[in-house]
Amino acid sequence: MLSHYFLPFISAFFAMISAQQPAFPSKIQRVMDCPTEEEETCEEQYGSENRTCSSNHASSTSESDSDSPVTLKILQSWAPRVSHYFDKEHYTYVGHQIVIQESIEHFGAVVWPAALALSQYLESNQEQFNLKDKKVLEIGAGTGLVSIVACILGAYVTATDLPEVLENLSYNISKNTQNMNMHKPEVRKLVWGEGLNEDFPLSTYHYDFILASDVVYHHAALEPLLATMVYFCKPGTVLLWANKFRFTADYEFLEKLGNTFNTMILAEFPESDVKLLKVTVREN
Repeated sequence: MLSHYFLPFISAFFAMISAQQPAFPSKIQRVMDCPTEEEETCEEQYGSENRTCSSNHASSTSESDSDSPVTLKILQSWAPRVSHYFDKEHYTYVGHQIVIQESIEHFGAVVWPAALALSQYLESNQEQFNLKDKKVLEIGAGTGLVSIVACILGAYVTATDLPEVLENLSYNISKNTQNMNMHKPEVRKLVWGEGLNEDFPLSTYHYDFILASDVVYHHAALEPLLATMVYFCKPGTVLLWANKFRFTADYEFLEKLGNTFNTMILAEFPESDVKLLKVTVREN
């Protein structure tokens, strides 16, 4: 897989970016994939606390929401194929082969583990989260894999990301949905926290589901991201967020999310350090 081939280079790039952003506390400027003494302390400080917090916030929802999170493993949906293009990856979800073009020019143009986890979960839990004829917004859509899976499952999908990612995102979604009998997906620019009222007025836009995968990592847009989630998550909306937890900032964001919404951990993928959460608006 391209993301596997270039993982050392991408990790080095993360480290370079960390060094260039002194505004973040030093304890956040570290990829947490390799277990260290500091990481174990972080897990003790945030892991159990947030799981308890999530359960407490979910207590006001249905009885089924009080169940413990399911422990899962990301299945090998990547299917090796002979290809003339070095940057194309082949996946199979919902009985469809999906071809994804990746790029190392942007973090959003690589398929990250949480996108695989969320795609797998949507495929395996169609009764619990029925996307057929539902309006779905993906924020930080990246390569478009999750949006494509949502399209195959019958949703009206709007896939959004930064302007520099849209060309590759549009290419992947168009190539994988053009000959299928499904609702035509839409690709739009969305800069978190900017122009929301102008570009997505609430009088016109309401979504049944918000999808997000690996949108929280070491970047300076976490507050705008939270503001964007607050803007789009209205009564009746379900936000499904999957994330690989790399930094202490990831756990801090999880805590802020739990202070704002009802949150519940649906599933955990320990081998990939990915958690999948259901987020809903608190009812007064």
